[in-house]
Parts: sequence; structure tokens; C-alpha cells
Amino acid sequence: MIKKLAFTILGFWLIAVLAGRLFQLNPNQIDLNAILSLPDNAYLLGADDLGRSILARLLRGVEVSFLVAIVVTIVTMLLGVVIGLIAGFYGGKVDQALMQVTDIFLAFPGILLAIAFAAVLGPGLANLMIALCITGWVSYARLTRGQTLSLRNRQHVQAAESLGASVPRLIIKHILPLLASILVVEATYSLASVMIAEASLSFLGLGIQAPSASWGAMLRDGVRYMLVAPHYVLVVGLSLMSLILAITLGGDYLRDKLDVRTEKNDGQKHSKYSVIKQKVKGKACH
Repeated sequence: MIKKLAFTILGFWLIAVLAGRLFQLNPNQIDLNAILSLPDNAYLLGADDLGRSILARLLRGVEVSFLVAIVVTIVTMLLGVVIGLIAGFYGGKVDQALMQVTDIFLAFPGILLAIAFAAVLGPGLANLMIALCITGWVSYARLTRGQTLSLRNRQHVQAAESLGASVPRLIIKHILPLLASILVVEATYSLASVMIAEASLSFLGLGIQAPSASWGAMLRDGVRYMLVAPHYVLVVGLSLMSLILAITLGGDYLRDKLDVRTEKNDGQKHSKYSVIKQKVKGKACH
């Protein structure tokens, strides 16, 4: 049920993005006669404070959210995994130095650091992604470092090292594959976090700038007209909530699916149920 709900919502938004590009909707077209109009045949989701189609801007906004989330997640994951692997594999002073830098970043809330960097770099899409990349690698680094410390002492890693395997080979062939499932799950949660951060920064005016469409900026504009046009902020807010919910549910599903302990327990339960069913059938036959 969770899997179907998550993939249905994600599929809906992906199809919506493609449909917006296919029909070439113009999110910046102004119609002064339709300012804050309610949903009708001309504007399926109504119009904003400048008479622009909320539907068109909503589709362009989700496209920007996907772009920012995917780029930032890939960059932060690569940066954090490299730092975590180096710290966990070599240990000692290298580990201490890298973890001290990581602890400095952890000492401040991530969104506050992102706001600070975005304010220094200036508003805009590129600066927004840079600010999020600077602050988003910490969780990957600590997760990778902890897992690498554990895997470093595994017998298969020590055996490969005793046979003369180089450090890159040990990391790429014997450690990194065992981290893949954990990193995939972490990446799904990171997607949702980045989308929320992007919307938050745009809401504060430090992200995507007008006239470009952004869900955070749309929420900021819609809040000012909640009493006269509540549909504006409701449509954007529910859209953002549904997308974040779908990604989070997808992450939960992947976590349960890739967890060996969960699969093992499910297999044991299945085998127990099979034995019970066989006993019941046997008694029924007798």
C-alpha cells in the first residue's frame, strides 16, 4: 500500500512535468483581468496576484524542485562519501581532523547555515545549489565514516589487504558495495530535505528569484492573500506536502526492502506460516 501510494504520487508529478513541457505552458504570462481568480475553465487552479496561471507556475516550480534536489543530492553524496571513506579507512589523525570539521558544521542547524551562505553568495538558482551543497554533505560523511570503521575490520577486507590489494581497490571493490543500500536510502531522505530547504530559502527571498517560478516563492506570495484567495496557498502547500510525503514513503519502503534483517525476519515468518498451514491441512485430511 505504501509503495503504491508513493510511486503513484511521484509518477503523477513526473508526468505533470512532462505535460507542462509538452503543452508549452507559459508560467510568466500576465492577465490583469484574472488577478486572484478562482479555478475555472480558463485557469484550472486559479490565478495568482499578477493574473498568472497557478497551474503553469506550479508545474514549472516542481521542475525546479526536482532539478535542485537531484543535483544537490548527487554532489553532497559524492562529497560526503569521499570524506567519510577517507576518515573511516585511514583513521588516526586524518579521521580526527575530518571529523572536527564535520562537527563544526553539525554545531549549527543546517538550514541556518544554508541561509547564511545563500545570503553571502546572493540569491539565484546556482548560488542556492552551492549553499545547499556546502551544508548537505555532513550526514553522508558521518554515516559513511561509521560504516567504514565497521567494515574496515571485516575478514574479507583484511584478507584482500593481506593479498596486496591497493587502497582504491579495497575501497571500491570491498567496502563501497556494502554501503550502497544505506546510501540509497539516505539519498531518498536527502531529496525530501533538499526540496524543503529550497522552498524555505525561496520563501525567505534567498532562492529562486522572480519571475522564475518556485514553490517557496509562491507560498510567500500566497500567504499575503489567504483571506481573499485561499486557494492559492492551499494548492501550493498541498502539492509540496504530497511530493515530500511520497519521497519519504518511498525512502521507508526502500529502507525496509534493503534491510537484510527485515528480509530475514519476513522469511522466517513466511516459513513459520507455511509450517502451520501444512499442519492445519494435515489435521483436516485426517
